[in-house]
Amino acid sequence: MRQIVLDTETTGLEPEKGHRVVEIGGVEVIDRKLTGQHFHSYLNPEREVDDAAYEIHGLSDKFLSSQPLFKEIASDFLSYIEDAELIIHNAPFDVAFLDFELARLKNKVTVSDRCSVVDSLALARHKHPGQKNNLDALCRRYGVDNSARDLHGALLDAEILADVYLLMTGGQTVLFGDANDEPGASVSREFLRIDRKNGQKLSVIKASDEEAQLHESYLDALDEYAEDGALWRHLQD
Repeated sequence: MRQIVLDTETTGLEPEKGHRVVEIGGVEVIDRKLTGQHFHSYLNPEREVDDAAYEIHGLSDKFLSSQPLFKEIASDFLSYIEDAELIIHNAPFDVAFLDFELARLKNKVTVSDRCSVVDSLALARHKHPGQKNNLDALCRRYGVDNSARDLHGALLDAEILADVYLLMTGGQTVLFGDANDEPGASVSREFLRIDRKNGQKLSVIKASDEEAQLHESYLDALDEYAEDGALWRHLQD
């Protein structure tokens, strides 16, 4: 599975009032391994940054005025997220801003046209109800080093969130493991995708009986390891 842990910084809180994206940062994770393939760009928002937003990320109007426009990086960004699963903390906020930027290009493309989205904040609230679940609180809870986070930064926050997400969803960096790992080696899952370019369904690959049994054994092990049990089983309830 290819996942992109993503974050943005903006000029303010409301895209419908003309606020814009000023930074995008993404970290690629494939089969729960950080690949080192990042996406990062500062952006010229063509407007002033609100004082409150500047206090959060420290990106000044002068600095941003020399950065590329969103339309100049849009193609590379869309290619980067194509067919991935986006992991975003408070996803509705970031997706609304990105869709607003895409709408300005008048190409009728939205984030959901290119990939699926998982809200890690909603996931954290489900796992830790009644507790603080912002990124700093999750770093403390899972022992993730965020000492470099004096100000918010899209790429830094994406890197931190990637560590938090992997720990929050099982504690291991590889979900299924290599062929020699125990438990749960060589596990596959039923897979169905829509090819967005031509609208055709791709082939369905179903797990064999042996693979399904290994998968269940792996989930049994996660039940023992994880505080709230195997997340996949909760999602299937």
